[in-house]
Amino acid sequence: MPTYNSRRRGEPAGLFTGAPDMSKSTLGTVITYGTFDMFHIGHLRLLKRMRELGERTIVAVSTDEFNRLKGKKALIPYAERKEIIESLNCVDLVIPEQSWEQKQDDIREYGVDTFVMGSDWNGKFDHLKACCQVVYLDRTHGVSSTELRESLSSILADDRQISNILSLLKALKGDLG
Repeated sequence: MPTYNSRRRGEPAGLFTGAPDMSKSTLGTVITYGTFDMFHIGHLRLLKRMRELGERTIVAVSTDEFNRLKGKKALIPYAERKEIIESLNCVDLVIPEQSWEQKQDDIREYGVDTFVMGSDWNGKFDHLKACCQVVYLDRTHGVSSTELRESLSSILADDRQISNILSLLKALKGDLG
Protein backbone atom coordinates (compact mmCIF):
# COMPACT_ATOMS: atom_id res chain seq x y z
CA MET A 1 0.00 0.00 0.00
CA PRO A 2 1.47 3.41 -0.93
CA THR A 3 2.46 5.98 1.67
CA TYR A 4 0.55 9.26 1.54
CA ASN A 5 1.87 12.49 2.98
CA SER A 6 -0.77 15.00 1.89
CA ARG A 7 -4.05 16.00 3.48
CA ARG A 8 -7.40 15.61 1.74
CA ARG A 9 -8.28 18.39 -0.69
CA GLY A 10 -10.24 21.19 0.94
CA GLU A 11 -9.29 20.19 4.49
CA PRO A 12 -7.48 22.67 6.74
CA ALA A 13 -3.80 22.06 7.34
CA GLY A 14 -3.05 19.96 10.40
CA LEU A 15 -6.29 18.00 10.27
CA PHE A 16 -4.74 14.81 8.93
CA THR A 17 -1.27 13.31 9.20
CA GLY A 18 -0.52 10.98 6.33
CA ALA A 19 -4.15 10.87 5.16
CA PRO A 20 -4.65 9.89 1.53
CA ASP A 21 -6.64 11.75 -1.09
CA MET A 22 -9.52 9.24 -1.11
CA SER A 23 -13.26 9.66 -0.82
CA LYS A 24 -15.23 8.55 2.23
CA SER A 25 -16.92 5.75 0.31
CA THR A 26 -13.58 4.14 -0.61
CA LEU A 27 -12.37 4.11 2.99
CA GLY A 28 -15.28 2.02 4.31
CA THR A 29 -14.67 0.84 7.86
CA VAL A 30 -12.37 2.76 10.22
CA ILE A 31 -11.15 1.58 13.64
CA THR A 32 -9.26 3.10 16.56
CA TYR A 33 -8.18 1.96 20.01
CA GLY A 34 -7.84 3.72 23.33
CA THR A 35 -8.64 3.91 27.01
CA PHE A 36 -10.78 7.07 26.66
CA ASP A 37 -10.47 7.77 30.37
CA MET A 38 -11.46 11.27 31.45
CA PHE A 39 -13.17 11.82 28.07
CA HIS A 40 -12.23 15.28 26.75
CA ILE A 41 -12.49 17.48 23.65
CA GLY A 42 -9.38 15.90 22.10
CA HIS A 43 -11.07 12.49 22.17
CA LEU A 44 -14.23 13.90 20.62
CA ARG A 45 -12.35 15.70 17.85
CA LEU A 46 -10.33 12.58 17.03
CA LEU A 47 -13.49 10.48 16.75
CA LYS A 48 -15.27 13.10 14.61
CA ARG A 49 -12.27 13.34 12.25
CA MET A 50 -12.14 9.58 12.14
CA ARG A 51 -15.78 9.53 11.06
CA GLU A 52 -14.85 11.72 8.08
CA LEU A 53 -12.53 8.94 6.91
CA GLY A 54 -15.14 6.22 6.65
CA GLU A 55 -18.74 5.18 6.54
CA ARG A 56 -18.49 2.88 9.56
CA THR A 57 -16.50 3.67 12.69
CA ILE A 58 -15.44 1.17 15.31
CA VAL A 59 -13.85 2.12 18.62
CA ALA A 60 -12.06 -0.46 20.75
CA VAL A 61 -12.06 0.70 24.38
CA SER A 62 -9.36 -0.74 26.64
CA THR A 63 -10.81 -2.93 29.39
CA ASP A 64 -9.81 -2.39 33.01
CA GLU A 65 -7.93 -5.72 32.91
CA PHE A 66 -5.94 -4.72 29.82
CA ASN A 67 -5.13 -1.34 31.37
CA ARG A 68 -3.71 -3.16 34.42
CA LEU A 69 -1.51 -5.24 32.09
CA LYS A 70 -0.30 -1.96 30.50
CA GLY A 71 0.44 -0.54 33.95
CA LYS A 72 -2.38 2.01 33.70
CA LYS A 73 -5.31 2.62 36.02
CA ALA A 74 -8.39 4.25 34.55
CA LEU A 75 -10.36 6.55 36.81
CA ILE A 76 -13.61 5.65 35.04
CA PRO A 77 -14.59 1.95 34.86
CA TYR A 78 -14.66 0.22 31.46
CA ALA A 79 -18.47 -0.14 31.35
CA GLU A 80 -18.93 3.62 31.81
CA ARG A 81 -16.20 4.54 29.30
CA LYS A 82 -17.82 2.18 26.81
CA GLU A 83 -21.25 3.76 27.42
CA ILE A 84 -19.84 7.25 26.84
CA ILE A 85 -18.31 6.23 23.49
CA GLU A 86 -21.46 4.32 22.45
CA SER A 87 -23.53 7.48 22.97
CA LEU A 88 -21.62 9.41 20.29
CA ASN A 89 -23.25 9.82 16.87
CA CYS A 90 -19.86 9.52 15.17
CA VAL A 91 -19.35 5.95 16.49
CA ASP A 92 -21.13 2.90 15.08
CA LEU A 93 -19.70 0.09 17.19
CA VAL A 94 -17.74 -0.20 20.43
CA ILE A 95 -15.74 -3.34 21.18
CA PRO A 96 -13.44 -4.23 24.10
CA GLU A 97 -9.68 -3.94 23.67
CA GLN A 98 -8.24 -6.81 25.66
CA SER A 99 -4.72 -7.20 24.26
CA TRP A 100 -2.12 -5.56 22.01
CA GLU A 101 -2.28 -8.57 19.68
CA GLN A 102 -6.00 -8.38 18.87
CA LYS A 103 -5.67 -5.54 16.36
CA GLN A 104 -4.86 -7.71 13.34
CA ASP A 105 -7.70 -10.09 14.20
CA ASP A 106 -10.14 -7.16 14.58
CA ILE A 107 -9.05 -5.73 11.23
CA ARG A 108 -9.89 -9.03 9.56
CA GLU A 109 -13.07 -9.76 11.55
CA TYR A 110 -14.66 -6.34 10.99
CA GLY A 111 -13.38 -5.78 7.44
CA VAL A 112 -11.43 -2.69 8.47
CA ASP A 113 -10.04 -0.51 5.68
CA THR A 114 -8.36 2.17 7.82
CA PHE A 115 -6.68 1.99 11.22
CA VAL A 116 -6.55 5.39 12.97
CA MET A 117 -4.56 6.58 15.98
CA GLY A 118 -3.52 9.94 17.36
CA SER A 119 -0.22 11.38 16.17
CA ASP A 120 1.36 10.65 19.56
CA TRP A 121 1.47 7.03 18.33
CA ASN A 122 3.07 7.98 14.99
CA GLY A 123 4.90 5.00 13.46
CA LYS A 124 4.02 2.56 16.26
CA PHE A 125 1.38 0.72 14.22
CA ASP A 126 2.98 0.84 10.78
CA HIS A 127 3.25 -2.97 10.87
CA LEU A 128 -0.54 -3.00 10.31
CA LYS A 129 -0.07 -1.47 6.84
CA ALA A 130 0.09 -5.04 5.55
CA CYS A 131 -3.57 -5.42 6.61
CA CYS A 132 -5.08 -1.97 5.97
CA GLN A 133 -4.30 1.72 5.62
CA VAL A 134 -2.80 3.32 8.76
CA VAL A 135 -3.50 7.00 9.50
CA TYR A 136 -2.20 9.08 12.42
CA LEU A 137 -4.41 12.09 13.13
CA ASP A 138 -2.94 15.21 14.71
CA ARG A 139 -3.71 15.61 18.40
CA THR A 140 -5.74 18.49 19.77
CA HIS A 141 -3.14 20.98 20.99
CA GLY A 142 -3.00 21.55 24.73
CA VAL A 143 -5.20 18.69 25.94
CA SER A 144 -4.48 15.10 26.89
CA SER A 145 -5.63 12.63 29.51
CA THR A 146 -2.11 12.58 30.95
CA GLU A 147 -2.14 16.38 31.37
CA LEU A 148 -5.60 16.23 32.96
CA ARG A 149 -4.43 13.54 35.41
CA GLU A 150 -1.34 15.58 36.31
CA SER A 151 -3.45 18.72 36.87
CA LEU A 152 -5.91 16.79 39.00
CA SER A 153 -3.07 15.29 41.02
CA SER A 154 -1.59 18.76 41.56
CA ILE A 155 -4.95 20.15 42.69
CA LEU A 156 -5.43 17.26 45.11
CA ALA A 157 -1.89 17.73 46.44
CA ASP A 158 -2.63 21.45 46.96
CA ASP A 159 -5.85 20.56 48.80
CA ARG A 160 -3.94 18.16 51.06
CA GLN A 161 -1.33 20.84 51.77
CA ILE A 162 -4.07 23.37 52.64
CA SER A 163 -5.72 20.81 54.92
CA ASN A 164 -2.37 20.11 56.61
CA ILE A 165 -1.73 23.83 57.10
CA LEU A 166 -5.19 24.34 58.60
CA SER A 167 -4.62 21.43 60.98
CA LEU A 168 -1.26 22.90 61.99
CA LEU A 169 -2.82 26.35 62.57
CA LYS A 170 -5.56 24.81 64.73
CA ALA A 171 -2.93 22.96 66.76
CA LEU A 172 -0.91 26.16 67.18
CA LYS A 173 -4.03 28.06 68.21
CA GLY A 174 -4.71 25.41 70.85
CA ASP A 175 -1.12 25.66 72.13
CA LEU A 176 -1.34 29.44 72.31
CA GLY A 177 -4.75 29.53 73.90
